[in-house]
Amino acid sequence: MDIVSAVFLVVIIIFSAIIHEVMHGYAADKLGDPTARYAGRLTLNPIPHIDPIGSILLPLVLVLSGSPIFFGWAKPVPYNPYNLRPGRFSEAIVAGAGPASNAVIAIVFGIIVRLGVFATLSDFFFLIVVVNVMLCIFNLIPIPPLDGSKVLEALLPRSWQYGYNRWRHSMERNPFVGTLLVIIIVLLLGGVFSNLIYDVASAIAGA
Repeated sequence: MDIVSAVFLVVIIIFSAIIHEVMHGYAADKLGDPTARYAGRLTLNPIPHIDPIGSILLPLVLVLSGSPIFFGWAKPVPYNPYNLRPGRFSEAIVAGAGPASNAVIAIVFGIIVRLGVFATLSDFFFLIVVVNVMLCIFNLIPIPPLDGSKVLEALLPRSWQYGYNRWRHSMERNPFVGTLLVIIIVLLLGGVFSNLIYDVASAIAGA
């Protein structure tokens, strides 16, 4: 992949990750926690959201190295779970809002590809589908600090939630461990993960 295409792909990853994070903050705000709004993070302006490593360096390295997978992240949007409206699913809704936004983006652009609207841009639109499917699936891996860990906790039987909650919080106190574990798993299963992403993206876009 040439440098222009690589930069183009990284830009898609950056803005998809930003929308993901903004939706976390928006969901938290709707559920009673204004932390993200007060921090000025409910904006699509990329400046407050860009993480130099996760938003630019890592995606660029993965793309230029010809990796079968590519992913990235923006700075996490802050929220205070103690401000959320009481309820078993409140924190899961905030966590799930990010991957859900990526799923919606993938579906919208998949429909555009299927309809043949702006056919000359279909490859570009399909790339948007692929990136957002990747972000959705990656973030739903149920290992802290990824969103899937909070979603899974809400879905577990109550008898399992306490133990899982303790493990999740211990992992979140040292997020490097969980992040490294996820990256190792994804790299070891790179081919399987990549095939899953492209199969789901192709099913959405009819490609």
